[in-house]
Amino acid sequence: MADQLDMIFGALSDPTRRTILMRLAEGETQVSEIAGQFEISPPAVSRHLKVLQDAGLVARRVEAQRRIISLDPDALRMASRWVDQYRRFWEGSLDRLDALLAHDADKTRSNPNKDTSHEQSGKSRS
Repeated sequence: MADQLDMIFGALSDPTRRTILMRLAEGETQVSEIAGQFEISPPAVSRHLKVLQDAGLVARRVEAQRRIISLDPDALRMASRWVDQYRRFWEGSLDRLDALLAHDADKTRSNPNKDTSHEQSGKSRS
């Protein structure tokens, strides 16, 4: 799974590839239509599509003379689950920080002449 995540996030690191994914979120399309949206060569677009395909973010199929590309949501789900683990950690940490700041603000309001900034370290000011 770690190798797959590395490939997914590596693919997502490029703005051109993210733009391609945004377009594919609207629905499948032909490779030639994707290539027409960028001011880069068709081979460069093909290389971007190959990176996305290798990461599992897109799927290609051939219909007669047309090459169709579509978004494959499974890889995005995997990346989203990984990010969600860390989001829960940070949200919990931020909630605790918010509670601490609210507690300090309440103490300051109840005793406005006392400086509480030194209480966390246990040192007093001279």
